[in-house]
Amino acid sequence: MQFGYDKNFIGNGYRSLFMSDFANNALFLKLNTRIWKINYQNIFMELTPQFKNAAGTSSALLDKKYAAMHHLSINVTRWLNVGLFDAVIFGRRNKFEFHYLNPIIFLRGSEQQVGSSDNAILGFDFKANVAKRFQFYGQLMLDEFYLKEVRAGNGWWANKFALQLGGKYINAFGAKNLDLQGEINMVRPFTYSHTDSTSNFTHYNQPMAHPLGANFLEAIGIIRYQPHPKWQTSARLILWRQGVDTGNSNIGINIFKINTTRSGEYGFKLPSGDPVNGINFQFLVSYEIKENIFFEASALVRSLKTANNNSINTNSSVFTAGIRMNMFRREYDY
Repeated sequence: MQFGYDKNFIGNGYRSLFMSDFANNALFLKLNTRIWKINYQNIFMELTPQFKNAAGTSSALLDKKYAAMHHLSINVTRWLNVGLFDAVIFGRRNKFEFHYLNPIIFLRGSEQQVGSSDNAILGFDFKANVAKRFQFYGQLMLDEFYLKEVRAGNGWWANKFALQLGGKYINAFGAKNLDLQGEINMVRPFTYSHTDSTSNFTHYNQPMAHPLGANFLEAIGIIRYQPHPKWQTSARLILWRQGVDTGNSNIGINIFKINTTRSGEYGFKLPSGDPVNGINFQFLVSYEIKENIFFEASALVRSLKTANNNSINTNSSVFTAGIRMNMFRREYDY
């Protein structure tokens, strides 16, 4: 059992489409139960909905919303692990809905019992270790899904789902301490959004899953190498394509917008709207001076361009150096 104010992460990849550590810290209670080959996790969180600080009111008490999550995983074989995930995000005027303390996975029954239409999502994940050096993983997240509309191929707005596939290669090509990782992520328009702005999948003005929100395709490549016990290097390349809103339109990128303001019912491809292409490359060198004390230097190059015109064309570079003491490194991707 854990109770505290921190971040949580559910998944095996660089990203998580269920719960990532991108958003701000949150108050949480986490219960973890292991029986035989089964691991069962319950997470209950107090969150902060979207807010805007008016002049002179920055010290005002912020409203609260809440989340209940379950993740059930089982080691099917020595090399294969599969899992089920569900979550409900809800707002009750600073009051927790005690029906959601139900420890059994799949909260749809509790949601129907209280007569609400809170933001519920379901998910499936897997991890497969192959030939000692390879690991393959993935996540499928369903926000809303209607198979008939998917088969029709008309881009119905409410087919809201996300997919992740990735792999890791340990000691690549026989080189000791050389690790490779590749990952792709795709999130349909309007995923994580809701008819009630309080119940979207966000916390403290930040997405709780992927930093880009929704309506995008992303590819990630990572190289990690440790030539010496005290030296570590890594290089990371991120490519993404995302549709953006124009004017007052709502084409599903901004998960803070209520999805009843959408620009239509059909025609939402991936990505929808004016496409923007992004490239992000980072190189990092780290040296451990003493135990848990690191000197680190990094270079980050970022490019963002509109695919169809030059309305967005930005390039930026960031160089950093500093000391990190007994804490995790904070990544800055976007």
